[in-house]
Amino acid sequence: MTISSREFHLTARPTGEPGLEHFALAEVELPDPGPGQLLVRNTWLSVDPYMRGRMNAGESYIGAFPVGGPLEGHGIGEVVASGAPEFPVGATVVHFAGWREHSLLDAADPTVSLIDPALAPPQAWLSALGTTGLSAYAAVKEVAPVREGDVVWVSAAAGAVGSLAGQLARKLGAARVIGSAGGPEKAAKLVRDFGFDAALDYRAGDLPGQLAAAAPDGIDVYIDNVGGDHLQAAIGAIRQHGRIAMVGMISGYNRPAPGPDNLFTAASREATLRGMLVTSHFHLFPEWVEQAAGWLAEGSLHAAETVVEGLENTPAAFLGVLRGENTGKMLVRLG
Repeated sequence: MTISSREFHLTARPTGEPGLEHFALAEVELPDPGPGQLLVRNTWLSVDPYMRGRMNAGESYIGAFPVGGPLEGHGIGEVVASGAPEFPVGATVVHFAGWREHSLLDAADPTVSLIDPALAPPQAWLSALGTTGLSAYAAVKEVAPVREGDVVWVSAAAGAVGSLAGQLARKLGAARVIGSAGGPEKAAKLVRDFGFDAALDYRAGDLPGQLAAAAPDGIDVYIDNVGGDHLQAAIGAIRQHGRIAMVGMISGYNRPAPGPDNLFTAASREATLRGMLVTSHFHLFPEWVEQAAGWLAEGSLHAAETVVEGLENTPAAFLGVLRGENTGKMLVRLG
């Protein structure tokens, strides 16, 4: 017996900014799960900026999407058929075969795991309790560790990782937390909703001047989600022995962004610029989930969501992330 399902395929590799024409909705037939397999009806899908890099050809830290083949990403769903006793029908699982209505999964796949929906809403495992939250935690805990009394700047601070990173910097003892975002409305949300001390609107121009006004004595830590001019401004403001976590560089995902021309400043101030892949910090997952679940339950950690309805709108949600249309985590809810 088979089940008919829909999934998105990549039609071509974009040059510059991708559009809806680069995605096609295809209908496929999925068989019943065999021994060691499970069939999941997806209820939530994640779309994330790193997926843009997978639309390009060439070597990277994660494989490119095949042209003409299905896309993938994190998803949450309910097991509707199972040949794996450890994944019973009705269980909720997180996996890495999203962009589709149903996913046929191997129980042995390490990206497939059971979650406890009683611990937090299921979609939280795609945001605060998932790799998004872990990215923020690893950035401020290990990659550019925040210390008591630090001045911290977070770029793309209204986004999924940035909004959490700013809150976590405060929990780790930062004396002042500054965020930057695009537009006055998002900038206001940083202070009002996420507890930042100051907010920069990069669309208003003069980012170095805005940063100097918010942190006249410089910054100790910069959590970089943007790259380009933001990284340049951070290097210009970094204090002696400052730390920079290079989490993402969304300014260069569609086209190359000018790199900083002040790297000698970082050298002269003995600053550390360290890249990070969240997969290198999975050892922190257990402690992160335990802490974050408690913070979410008590309301001391605010995990914002922007929800788009329907599988057919997944590409639009993804393009919206690249354009900065989301506050917090961008999620797709399937009916």
